[in-house]
Parts: sequence; structure tokens; C-alpha cells
Amino acid sequence: MIELWNTLLLEPMLNGLMLFSKAFGGSFGLAIIALTIIVNVFILPLRLRQLKSTKAMQELQPKIMELQKKYAKNKEKLSQETMKLYREAGVNPLGCAFPLFIQFPIWIALYQSVIKALVAVPESLLDLSQHLYFVPAIQQAIPVENHFLWMDLARPDFPLALLVMASMWVLQKMSTMPSPDPKQQQMANMMLWMMPLMFGFIALSFPSGLSLYWVVMNLIGIVVQYFVMGWGGLARAPAGKVTPEVGVSGKKKRK
Repeated sequence: MIELWNTLLLEPMLNGLMLFSKAFGGSFGLAIIALTIIVNVFILPLRLRQLKSTKAMQELQPKIMELQKKYAKNKEKLSQETMKLYREAGVNPLGCAFPLFIQFPIWIALYQSVIKALVAVPESLLDLSQHLYFVPAIQQAIPVENHFLWMDLARPDFPLALLVMASMWVLQKMSTMPSPDPKQQQMANMMLWMMPLMFGFIALSFPSGLSLYWVVMNLIGIVVQYFVMGWGGLARAPAGKVTPEVGVSGKKKRK
């Protein structure tokens, strides 16, 4: 299983990183950015499918809330009517999650590639050489240049960790929609802060090359999210407030 993983995902990405590093004059930082962009272009159809499914589910939320009120005491009927609503709207509830699960192995392989390439001790260099193709351009890229802008990509970097947290917060805020359920809303608000803080802590514990990868990933996610769903949660008015042109029901007021 490990050999299959290495052959199909890890080694192609790792060798791709080394080739880009050689192509960019030894700049491993530019290699990380280039490969991250290419990987995201490759998985863009999956991400678009996920976002469109999420958007469709959000548009059905008012009708789902009505069903929840109507069949609050009949869970079986609620489940039947909800599935019927999904079928009529042509929405698959798993459509939001399935593309995400497919993307995870690709992200993990890219993460492992960055960590393996940033060798710090001779033992790590030996492990790296075992995963590289016998291509002169790849072999000549060892060892990679760790310095990029102000950073040593082999060491944690505090400013970059802050960028990881900020970009992740913006992306999560854009994709988090208000929920009528107070418990779900409280959980969403908690995750909005916990996830960036957790990844910020990880960024301060791992080489900053990984943080650079996360920042680029988040920025690409923000751009894709904007073009598919707009600013999302960032553009929404606080709960209980009504915009000047919109009434409580969500319809425009007549002048």
C-alpha cells in the first residue's frame, strides 16, 4: 500500500518540485508556489463541483427549514420529504463531501513532498534520494535552496504563520453561512476561530515551506470561492439586521 502511494502520488509530486526548483534557478519557494498552482488547476473541476453543490444546498435551506418545522415530531416523514426535495431540485447531499475526499490524498502527497524535499540531516537526504527519479536535472537540484524572500523554508516563520491564520480565516468566513439552529451557529463560530489558530500553531512547529504551501492554497481557494459564490459570509449583514433595501422576509421593499 505504501509503495503504491509513493509511486502514484508522492514521487511524482516530489520530483515535480525538484524539477521546478531547477527550472527556477534553485528557488524552492517558487517551486512550491508553481506546483501548488498546478495541483489546484488539476483539481479545479472537483472544487467547482463541490462549491456548486454547496451553493445548491444553501439555496434549499429555507425549504428545508419549513419541512423541519412542519414535521418536527415525525422524523421519518421529515427524512422522506427532505430526500424528495433533494430529488426534485437535482441535488445530491453527498455532492459537497465527495469531491473533497478525492482532493485529500492529493493535498497530503503535496504536503509530504514539501517536507521530504526540505532535508535537514544526512538521514533525511538519504530518504529523499530513494524517491527521486534518475533524471540529471532532478539529481542536480539536490540540495534545494531553503532561502526564499525573508524566510528559511526549513524553519518555522512567525509572519508566515500569521498569513496562514489570516488567509484561512477569510476562506472559512466566506464559506460559512448563517444557520437558523443556534447550536450549529455556535459550532460554526467556534470552528471559524479554532481552525486558523490550530493551523497557525502547526505552522510554528513545521518548516515554513509547508506554511507557504498553505498560504498559496488558501489564496487560490479564496479566488475560486469568490468567483463561484461571491464573498459569502464576509458580505452578510449581522444577524437581526436588515439592509436598507431588503425587508425581513428577504424581499426588496417597495418605494
